Amino acid sequence: MRRMIEANAWTAGLAVLLVLLLAATKLIQPEFGVSGLDSVARSALPFAFATLAMAVVIISGGIDLSVAAMMAVASVTAAVLMDGATDGQAVVVVLAVLALGAVMGAINGSLIVVTRVPDIVVTLAMLFVWQGVALLILNAPGGAAAPWLRALAVGGVTLPGVPPALTEWIPKALVFLLVAVAVIWLPIRRAKLGLMFHAVGSDALAAFRSGVPVGRTRIAAYAVCGVFAALGGLSVTMSTGIGEPIPGPYLLASVAAAVLGGVVLGGGRGGLVGPILAVFVLRLVRLDLTLLSVDPNVAAIIEGTIMVAVVMFGAVLATRGRHA
Repeated sequence: MRRMIEANAWTAGLAVLLVLLLAATKLIQPEFGVSGLDSVARSALPFAFATLAMAVVIISGGIDLSVAAMMAVASVTAAVLMDGATDGQAVVVVLAVLALGAVMGAINGSLIVVTRVPDIVVTLAMLFVWQGVALLILNAPGGAAAPWLRALAVGGVTLPGVPPALTEWIPKALVFLLVAVAVIWLPIRRAKLGLMFHAVGSDALAAFRSGVPVGRTRIAAYAVCGVFAALGGLSVTMSTGIGEPIPGPYLLASVAAAVLGGVVLGGGRGGLVGPILAVFVLRLVRLDLTLLSVDPNVAAIIEGTIMVAVVMFGAVLATRGRHA
């Protein structure tokens, strides 16, 4: 039990910080309630999926600078294909977009493994490639989202026979996020593949000598990253009702949230619960700055400073860990 507590101390600390920020938000804005929670959850959803995508790659010892561009490709593809589609066709579109995300991620990973060019260089180049693909599909915001898909991220949870007052405080967007993580990540985490992600991230040479297929494992990590990026693109379309071909501000935010959530730059350590909590912490910080009427330019400086400080702190820890 003691070892478990020590292993999850950072995540528990983030949970406490999140509760304190929620209390501070309530003090700043007494009217903050169900609608406020729903708004925070919906705005955090794309950032959360971008962070999960980044976290998986970092755990496996890499980094992907094209996450936001892959989200844009998924967003516009879904919006274009869903425009005028029936509910059944929209379900097929969602599955196709998730498959497209896996393919985009696998292409990134394959290029890195085959060329042996550093991840940061390959994914920086692929950022421009995927951004161009998104603009070819849709050169301006447009398309449409299926009504049932939009309904998945709007409002609070309702359960038959349960008074709405007991469930409306649980945003659908949060439930959608947790279900997606449970369906995609938990089976991987409990399987051999999850162990290989951590092994390759900790020490690729030692993993290779232990019989781990390093190349295939890295490609698989990038494919999972692509699936989460596709979910992020779908969440953008769910929230706005249209496709967004221009990548949003998810790159640095996703790295900062992953590191703040306990994922060590350099790989081998971390999970996905901490990064999810970190996303909501950072979104609440932004909301509180807005509620305090802080000048938007000053708020942007504060947010950027926090993100850069977190990433630098993570880099220092990773460097010390390698030397140790």
